[in-house]
Amino acid sequence: MGKQLVLTTAGERFLTHTQDVLNKLDEARSVVHDNENLSGTLTISANEVLAVYRLPVVFQLFRSRHPGVRLIFHSVPNQELKQTLFEGTADVVFMLDEPIRSSGLAVEPLLEETFRLFASPDHPFAKRTELQLEDFHGEVFLTNEKGCPYRTMFDRGFEKEGIDSITYLEFQSAEAIKQCAISGIGIAFLPEIVAEAEVERGELIALPWQIPDLHVYTQMLWHKDKWLSPIILSFIETVREVIDIENNNATETD
Repeated sequence: MGKQLVLTTAGERFLTHTQDVLNKLDEARSVVHDNENLSGTLTISANEVLAVYRLPVVFQLFRSRHPGVRLIFHSVPNQELKQTLFEGTADVVFMLDEPIRSSGLAVEPLLEETFRLFASPDHPFAKRTELQLEDFHGEVFLTNEKGCPYRTMFDRGFEKEGIDSITYLEFQSAEAIKQCAISGIGIAFLPEIVAEAEVERGELIALPWQIPDLHVYTQMLWHKDKWLSPIILSFIETVREVIDIENNNATETD
């Protein structure tokens, strides 16, 4: 087609069978070398928040155990992550969302994430010990773009109460939201883990407001029909190990 080559319909069908053969070959190799050092490629996808605040510890531990594995990470918007599994461009993905149900994907909830409203210490709400819903009339909220699952839940909570006189500034980056809140531009809606350091340093204040009906979990997903190689299985076990440690630490802190 012009100066490009594209597969015919028959070629597309043949490609599917070819990929199956290659997967079986990888499986056979892994069975033979199961007791040796793991080697190969593992592709992980997640959104920005999980990439920065949840996964580095996992990657560090996995790499220390399996230095021969080539680990590839792709930062992908939350709403596009499932598709990477169906397209085969990721082996395992991590999502922030309500509990996910899928007939084609295996879903493992890991942690419930607490979301809070954060503001600069100079914000009028910073000294308040209690807030009412009507207090938010006319406020500027710094949020993710529409389409993000937890942004949808955030909007839903205010719409139920009939609060519609709110101004939104939308961002693709949680870090941008946080920095704008520090600058006093508005109230940030973020997972608690994103702003922990800034709250400790006194750069942000967590406002005394519980966001209603917001239940968001960090979840690990993979395709149900995908063969789980020793590399993938080892990675999944590493994730579970790290999460168990974090849960135990949180319990001791409480």
